[in-house]
Amino acid sequence: MALLNIQHLKVYYPVRGGFFRRVVDHVRAVDDVNFSLNKRETYGLVGESGCGKTTTGRTIIGLIRATAGEVLFEGTDLTKLRRREFHPYRKDIQMIFQDPYSSLNPRKRVLDIVAEPLRNFERLSPHEERQKVQYVLERVGLSAESIYKYPHEFSGGQRQRIGIARALTLNPKLIIADEPVSALDVSVQAQVLNFMKEIQQEYGLTYLFISHDLGIIRHMCDRIGIMYRGRLVEEGTSEEIFTNPQHIYTKRLLSAIPNADPRERGRQEALRREVEKEYEQSYSRYFDENGRAHPLKPISPTHSVAIP
Repeated sequence: MALLNIQHLKVYYPVRGGFFRRVVDHVRAVDDVNFSLNKRETYGLVGESGCGKTTTGRTIIGLIRATAGEVLFEGTDLTKLRRREFHPYRKDIQMIFQDPYSSLNPRKRVLDIVAEPLRNFERLSPHEERQKVQYVLERVGLSAESIYKYPHEFSGGQRQRIGIARALTLNPKLIIADEPVSALDVSVQAQVLNFMKEIQQEYGLTYLFISHDLGIIRHMCDRIGIMYRGRLVEEGTSEEIFTNPQHIYTKRLLSAIPNADPRERGRQEALRREVEKEYEQSYSRYFDENGRAHPLKPISPTHSVAIP
């Protein structure tokens, strides 16, 4: 059984207009999304800004309420639970937020930031709490003395490690990583990503990795889902997505990846023009009259594409 199973997930926001502010339409932030996530797997959600990937992650963890559909975590539909019923599951599902600067309270010491999940779920003495926080901080590459410092005393990469430590304190089964390195320098990104892979092996973690950076997704993920305007347009293994893309939107994303080799730039530009020409000529094949993608259809046991 999959650890996480998303079925027909929808998140709609009402658009109001007129004198009485009646609902005249809806913004379909997430529009009938389906995917599953197995234990110890890393699944990547990819797409441009506004495609619905972050909304999907926040809905899974309960920060946003689903309009319809199911979020099955170990067989339990989290969308049907009340706040008190959902509380025990927060221990098993943690989130690493995008911005390491705004996601940490600047007025709290690292001890209080990292210990916050512990205080919500476990009753530990101050000594036990401090020992556990120090252990987790050392595991993420920070010194035990860091517990007495404040966020502004750390670099961006160190702050993100504090965020990872906070997510690890309860030994969760699933971590939702929402653009966890986008605010960091490239050299620091590599350190944090490699560290996340190491702790995944050590703790047996499962990741839902949300990003717009295809290079990072290829490095981190076993399977990938490509999102466009609230829907998945293609899903497959990392190898299938990068070597055999089938949907025109996936091809457009891949053709836009910068190439550092000047000898390859001419070929890449020719490929980009070819993809754009295909996009213009075959738009109606990939999208309906409202510009939304068709439902996914399998083209192999591990590869699905949104085609009519």
